[in-house]
Amino acid sequence: MSSATSPRVAVIGLGAMGLPMAQHLAAGGFPVTVFDIAAERRAAAVAAGADEAVTPAEAGRGADVVLLAVRDQAQVDRALFGETGAAGALRAGAVVVLTSTVGPVAARATAAALAERGVRLVDAPVSGGPTRAGNGELLIVVGAEPDALATARPVLERLASTLTVIGDKPGDGQALKAINQLLAGVHIAAAAEAVALARGLDLDPRTVIDSLSQGAAGSFMFADRGPRMAQAYEEAADAVEVRSRLDIFVKDMGIVTGIAKDAHVPVPLASAAEQLYLLGERAGLAARDDSSIVTVLSPNTPEGAGQ
Repeated sequence: MSSATSPRVAVIGLGAMGLPMAQHLAAGGFPVTVFDIAAERRAAAVAAGADEAVTPAEAGRGADVVLLAVRDQAQVDRALFGETGAAGALRAGAVVVLTSTVGPVAARATAAALAERGVRLVDAPVSGGPTRAGNGELLIVVGAEPDALATARPVLERLASTLTVIGDKPGDGQALKAINQLLAGVHIAAAAEAVALARGLDLDPRTVIDSLSQGAAGSFMFADRGPRMAQAYEEAADAVEVRSRLDIFVKDMGIVTGIAKDAHVPVPLASAAEQLYLLGERAGLAARDDSSIVTVLSPNTPEGAGQ
């Protein structure tokens, strides 16, 4: 796809997901302008072919599609509606693609605020991690009106290996992403329990992980997080590369249990997993990789191993 036919894209938020998405879009011929508060992340995107902006408003000026890749709803509000927010600079008819996990209620409120300015929202939370973001292999679930989706579709198709349109209004994508996060969060918690129990029984965690990942008890999260859990014991918990911060699951499991309560659907496993992530946050693990939750169950000390 050439820049002559590609929509102009602003990427706001160059964290673990936003930066590789911006780089992949720029490599695909999309004219991309980026903003992040970290100058080194802006420089990394510029090195991949993007243009740099020093405020969200500057990034959004002239954009057809604004891709938001920020952590939570507070950052969404600042990026769009803050003093230098992008919303005031967007032309009527532009589209904001919300890739963050914020929950259905927040997505609908954002869509309503943008609609007052003639701007449309595509609710498109993403899953897959930084490597898949950089390769255009994300799972993206979408809730959006057809016209807004048509404008954003070239961008979404560049980033996704699986693109699922679940509904025609903002909030629908967030609802499906919450279900995804319920499963992911419970699977990580279950993996942590398995590794902690293996260690308590004086079994080598890495052998347990390698063996069970091949069978019926395996899951993507067990195979992906398990080796990093083992690494926390072989080296040190703070030596593990942060690929997905633990406090992301504090936020996301809170969204899951909140919307489940509103829907009057019991989610006992999700609720238990949420409490485990909260324990990890209180233990000082908020900024560490979410695999570090295993050290709450089996501390990274000789006393944490089997007796």
